[in-house]
Amino acid sequence: MTVVLWALRRIVVAAATVLAVGVLIFASVRLMPGSYVDVALGPLATAEQRAAAMTEAGLDQPIVVQFAQWIMGVVTGDLGRSFVSDVAIAEEFALRLPVTATVALGAIALTVIIGIPLGFLTALRSGRRGGGAGGRIVSALGISVPDFVLGGLVVFAVSSLAVGLSVGGYRSFDTDPAAFVSSLVLPTIVLAVPSAAITARNTRDAVMNVLVEPHIGAAVARGSSSWFIVRHHLIRNAMPPVLTLLATITATLLGGTVIVESIFDVPGIGAYLITALGRRDYAIIQAGVLLAAVVFIVANLIVDLVAAGLDPRLRGRRA
Repeated sequence: MTVVLWALRRIVVAAATVLAVGVLIFASVRLMPGSYVDVALGPLATAEQRAAAMTEAGLDQPIVVQFAQWIMGVVTGDLGRSFVSDVAIAEEFALRLPVTATVALGAIALTVIIGIPLGFLTALRSGRRGGGAGGRIVSALGISVPDFVLGGLVVFAVSSLAVGLSVGGYRSFDTDPAAFVSSLVLPTIVLAVPSAAITARNTRDAVMNVLVEPHIGAAVARGSSSWFIVRHHLIRNAMPPVLTLLATITATLLGGTVIVESIFDVPGIGAYLITALGRRDYAIIQAGVLLAAVVFIVANLIVDLVAAGLDPRLRGRRA
């Protein structure tokens, strides 16, 4: 199978996965306890009021028709309108996605800068005195502490100490660039801590697995320098699983940083979805979860293609 055919097959599989996820999202939203009409009108609404609300929201049509209309709208770029505010969801996403993306990409940058070198260092020092114990301890702590606990500790510390950073008080970049950056520094760091810890741990495991392979021993026997072995053998062979992990982390963060956005009062996609969930605003929930799924699938597709370029053996394994 040629590289082009293999890549096309991966793209077709990704598209089919998106469609399947769309079906699951549409069904799951409507199976949630408490419908939109129940939440919007309350228990004292009359049958006539409930029927009118159903008609206005388009929920009185057959479920298959509703799904077809939603999918056709998504394909054409129309994500629908909020049941509550009657505002186009695409417009809200256009305002909120840059905020979430800024926080997520900042966290990913810190994850790559800290996690991968820490993982390599811990693995390469495993046979020496101390055995990279410091790196393992840092990774374990970062993985163990939940986002909401770390976020709460950071909010408490910043509120108690004058460190020049703000909690809440978000300002758009156009209004106040300095305040924009200041308001997003803390949530970015809180998001990066567990991501960097997980990346460091997985990088260490990947490097350790490569170190025991025969070609590493052969390179050492030939007298190759440590830097040559790291550059030509370790990085190329250890990075595919790390890239897959980074794709998962990136997709998760871009899909919505719900807890951190709530703690730091950041008006991103995650906070928007939480509000919509409480109101049972199906259109927003569907669009938000589908966006997260598409980001996740596309990110993994890109990583598959990149990983296959680094290691051609993966094309035969995943074809």
